[in-house]
Amino acid sequence: MDPMAAIRETFFQECEEQLAALEAGLILMESGAAEAETVNAVFRAVHSIKGGAGIFALDALVRFAHVFETALDQVRSGTLATTQAVLNLLLRAADALADLVRAARENGTVDEARTAALVVEFTQISTHGHEQPPTPAPAPPAASPAWHISFTPAASLYAKANETALLLRELRRLGPIEATLDSSRLPELSELDPEGAYLTWNITLAADCTELAIRNVFEFVEDDCQLTITSATPPEPGLKPGDVITGDNGFSFEFFPPPVFDEEEAVPPPPVEPEHHEPPATPLARQNPVETMAAKAESAAAVSATIRVDLDRVDRMIDLVGELVINEAMLSQRVLEAGIARASGVAMALEELEHLTREIQDSVMAIRAQPVRSVFQRMPRLVREVAAQTGKQARLVTEGEGTEVDKTVIERIADPLTHMIRNAIDHGLESPEKRIAAGKPAEGLVRLTALHRSGRIVLEVSDDGAGINRARVKEKAIANGLIAPDAALTDDEIDNLIFLPGFSTASTVSDISGRGVGMDVVRQSVVALGGRISISSRPGQGSTFTLSLPLTLAVLDGMVISARGHTLIIPLGAIVETLKPKAADVFPLDGEINLIHLRGGYVPMVDIAASLGYCDELIEPNQSVALLVEGESGMRAVLLADAIHGQRQVVIKSLEANYRAIPGIAASTVMGDGSVALILDVDAVVKTTRSELNRSESSLLEAR
Repeated sequence: MDPMAAIRETFFQECEEQLAALEAGLILMESGAAEAETVNAVFRAVHSIKGGAGIFALDALVRFAHVFETALDQVRSGTLATTQAVLNLLLRAADALADLVRAARENGTVDEARTAALVVEFTQISTHGHEQPPTPAPAPPAASPAWHISFTPAASLYAKANETALLLRELRRLGPIEATLDSSRLPELSELDPEGAYLTWNITLAADCTELAIRNVFEFVEDDCQLTITSATPPEPGLKPGDVITGDNGFSFEFFPPPVFDEEEAVPPPPVEPEHHEPPATPLARQNPVETMAAKAESAAAVSATIRVDLDRVDRMIDLVGELVINEAMLSQRVLEAGIARASGVAMALEELEHLTREIQDSVMAIRAQPVRSVFQRMPRLVREVAAQTGKQARLVTEGEGTEVDKTVIERIADPLTHMIRNAIDHGLESPEKRIAAGKPAEGLVRLTALHRSGRIVLEVSDDGAGINRARVKEKAIANGLIAPDAALTDDEIDNLIFLPGFSTASTVSDISGRGVGMDVVRQSVVALGGRISISSRPGQGSTFTLSLPLTLAVLDGMVISARGHTLIIPLGAIVETLKPKAADVFPLDGEINLIHLRGGYVPMVDIAASLGYCDELIEPNQSVALLVEGESGMRAVLLADAIHGQRQVVIKSLEANYRAIPGIAASTVMGDGSVALILDVDAVVKTTRSELNRSESSLLEAR
């Protein structure tokens, strides 16, 4: 692979991170919760993109980033007020910058008229800003602390699209400066290199600051220039290092004379035998430039403890770990079949291998685990735009942004969440007038939550709107021919009609909704991930959509059971307990469903083999082993099986991709003996059982 191509790809990966930080910072600025460091982080993001783009000669990206950066610099300096109009412009500029980065990466094109219009807007706000730049402060008295700075840019500094004017402007924030240009190295025109650098700036800074603060100004360009910083404050007679000086302007600082280097001192003195006591610590601000840069490099090395790895390599490693888990299970099966005693050396070594395999698998899966923060950070902007389009007021509250999940899952939940949040604002929240009339605040609340539950990740999107209008939903479903006019549906069944293809309650088609291609796409996306979605709605109080997804698409811990000669896996996180049913605790209902009396309540029982079609005859409860399981909604059921064979870690294999979708089955896996076992979809089984139970209860009530 071309080394330059690899560097270029790394640059675009870093651009994605910078663009995410840029948008997050702008959203904070708009909410009014931003601090000065947030504004600086936004500026650095654009500046970093501009610098990298200059290296690869991405001229269009450099030009627009430069204009964007200039406006952000004015915001930092306070010469440009962050009004709503300015923030709107910055957000639109962030979108345009992202489009330019994408176009550069894919060798595509962008709307040049759009970027040109944004440049014009930036020029207008820069020229006609409401706040005038601060007038230069008068030069401090001679007694004030001062620094001499010699700054000589290299050609590489300009090649990376940096500018000395911005550096001088940043330096001016520390205090008043006087800068003179030394052009003595400038050659004749015939000898001048257009890409060369020949100028030096000699700067006097009057500021009570440390040398480290000055070096931080040149942090981005320290490898592309010659920089010398010396103290310009004259020592007072009789002063000793560490004495406190108070200037006429009220500044107080400790006196430390600058180091003086002579030619004779170039030869290092003979080594001195070290004493037993530790030398006093030298403040960082009083280190010489070499020491300061060395300390900074050491600190950077300590912080930068991460590496970039191609995702395909990680996927390959996860696949190999999955095969390792399968082979370890096969080896355990062979040892068991050979009748080797558990206390033997072979069995003990195999147990150590099992523990090691588990640790390797956990470590590898942790590599792919990422917080959902990257998805959540996109949503405040979405809420703002949809609310503006619909004329509503909405506020987003997020919880559980640090919840970790497999990267594959993160990449595929962005679209479903986007659809659901748009739906919550467009269909869920009322207009400000209706909310006020109903005694609610004019601003609606949309809440996005992530948490771990029973070995899965649960995402909830809730709103405090009007809830689902079930009468209108049923009316629209009948009008669209989706249900029969005389259909008797429960509230849950009516709520789930919104997931049908082509269903929409919107009276007009807009950019947001009305075509009926939103919630059915959400459901398909969630099911494709091995997850499920449910609705809870209360009229006048709002709705909650709950997505339950597997933490990983690779491995899970399960309980191995057998039912009529078939091996099944039940996810361990869904099992509450195991028990042996007693005949006295079992009560038949309607001749088809049995209930078991358990801790003061009654729980339906499910014969797994019969429910999956393995047999027609139901197993006797008192001759089986029972597992109490709980679905995502909190509903419980007791599963009946022939035997439990123990806990095992299994590698998930998609059944739908290799065969077809089967109701009640989530996926498949390969066992130690090479056979294929099915992984039970506990939530689907529990819901089906509960629906049958409700129908049986309704039939009994009607019979009475």
